[in-house]
Amino acid sequence: MTRRADMTRLRQAVLDANLQLHRRGLALFTFGNASAVDRACGLIVIKPSGVPYDELTADSLVVTDLEGRTIEGSHRASSDLPTHLALYRGFAGIGGVVHTHSHFATAWAQACREIPCLGTTHADYFHGPVPLTSPLRPEQIAADYEANTGGAIVRRFAELDPEHVPAVLVAGHASFCWGGTVAAAVETASLLEEVARMAYHTMMLNPAAAPLGDELRDRHFFRKHGAGAYYGQSKG
Repeated sequence: MTRRADMTRLRQAVLDANLQLHRRGLALFTFGNASAVDRACGLIVIKPSGVPYDELTADSLVVTDLEGRTIEGSHRASSDLPTHLALYRGFAGIGGVVHTHSHFATAWAQACREIPCLGTTHADYFHGPVPLTSPLRPEQIAADYEANTGGAIVRRFAELDPEHVPAVLVAGHASFCWGGTVAAAVETASLLEEVARMAYHTMMLNPAAAPLGDELRDRHFFRKHGAGAYYGQSKG
């Protein structure tokens, strides 16, 4: 397959991902964005800045290199591009990144609280709490804000596996999610919003609710993920 055909497919995947964010209610107004990377070509496709979702087309998306230089497109790339770039550099196994201001996940981020793993629904998809970044210092906000946001995320995962916990809350801001593909990153954003909503209501009903024990958490996570996974149908 030629590079042109590869980029056409990637553009379509990124368009579909952005439209899914809007259709699922994860990205209202012009909040949020999705991107994907072609590591073989060293190129990223991302939503243009501030363009309403109902006006998006494959041709309106922006193609950049891994340094953020525009390669194709007449629009400015999303203002969050430097954060996406930091994640692609920091997490070698990911192929897509999604940023949303979905209601419940954003509420946890604004409260500066990680989302605790309170039950097996959470444990099915996130191996432990969804982490929270450290707040940025004033000088990090004043200059290179979006790149510094990405740096804060990567630092938060210094001792975490981004494939086992494919989401983060940025303190005072909102969430970023990722996956092997941009479609997988959208699915993670949907799952994150659901477990954020469940955790919120759990804590409302019982503020003393304790995190799930390690044994049950591990059982649920690893039956869906890793070499020993047995949930669902085989793909052979």
